[in-house]
Amino acid sequence: MVLKILFCATVDYHFKAFHLPYMKWFKEQGWDVHVAAGGKLTLPYTDIKYSLPIQRSPFCVSNMEAYRQLRNIIEDNNYALIHCHTPIGGLLARLAAREARKCGSKVVYTVHGFHFCKGAPIINWLMYYPIEKSLAQITDCLITINQEDYARAVAKRFRAGRIEQVHGVGVDTEMFKPIDAHTKNKLRNVFGYQADDVLLFYAAEFNKNKNQQFLLYALALLKKEAPHVKLLLAGVGPLLETSKRLVAELGIEKMVDFLGFRNDIDRLLPMCDIAVASSKREGLPVNVMEAMACGLPVIAVTNRGHKELIDDRENGFLVETWDPEEFSNQLQTLAENKVMRRKFGRNGRKKIVATYSITNVLKEKTAIYRSLMIEQEETGWAVQ
Repeated sequence: MVLKILFCATVDYHFKAFHLPYMKWFKEQGWDVHVAAGGKLTLPYTDIKYSLPIQRSPFCVSNMEAYRQLRNIIEDNNYALIHCHTPIGGLLARLAAREARKCGSKVVYTVHGFHFCKGAPIINWLMYYPIEKSLAQITDCLITINQEDYARAVAKRFRAGRIEQVHGVGVDTEMFKPIDAHTKNKLRNVFGYQADDVLLFYAAEFNKNKNQQFLLYALALLKKEAPHVKLLLAGVGPLLETSKRLVAELGIEKMVDFLGFRNDIDRLLPMCDIAVASSKREGLPVNVMEAMACGLPVIAVTNRGHKELIDDRENGFLVETWDPEEFSNQLQTLAENKVMRRKFGRNGRKKIVATYSITNVLKEKTAIYRSLMIEQEETGWAVQ
């Protein structure tokens, strides 16, 4: 019979955004691919899609119904592998798969950034740390995507069958790549920008963690010295309107463009000059990796994900404090130095291609999958 894998996460968009290459790989190996998540998206490379009432809040009562449905799904299928993502999706799937593990199914959980990282609020440690440590005991392979999370899982003795690190979810370096000056200027004309504008770019949901308002305060410090600097903000979210009001209060309407939700980031990024990032917490940010793949230098506030990607003064600047003036100074430095921007951009692109491309991450993940299958064969597990 055909081998089956179940992918589980809180929302189905997670798979559309990050995991299609890996689902495709399983289809190419002849597997049946099942997905269980909230949402009604139609996903490629998927044989069966289960829409579950999963909610992000761990206290939402509908998660109990999602758990019941997920347990039945797992009991009705003889999954060789169950790969779960996101905190709530990972919690429900691992609990629901306890009996399946006793029959030989392998359970994999990818941590896209522990919520109890360095500098996180104490409530995160009180809530998420004991849950994740306990669930590790019913996890055959715990995958982390940055060195800090890997080191913490090892140091805190998370009792997963094994702990691995891969380099994120992978970036398509053929889709996200630099463009020549002529193409760059043509694109700017299409979107209404001038050749001598210095374009900053940040794609992220408008929420407290992504912290766009910090960027607005930093930008406001440049409105006299560098009015040709423009910040492009792609995304939607609960703090979008608040951010728009702040732009008006700071008098920087001509320096900020709110782009809304975009599905053309691969066109927007290459025409820009600098990527910026102000999030308080990151696992390994895809938006930064995509910008680096396009040859953009990055200015970012220090966190574990940014530190993993940005080598200070090699492919960008890391700002250690939440000081808008310090961030603004680094913006002005790069805005005025085209040679430095090009050097940093080349270094960033080289780093992504060498380590964080989809090709490289696919090799890392498939090696883990294959080794788990070998373990199953050695224990006599077979398709029923």
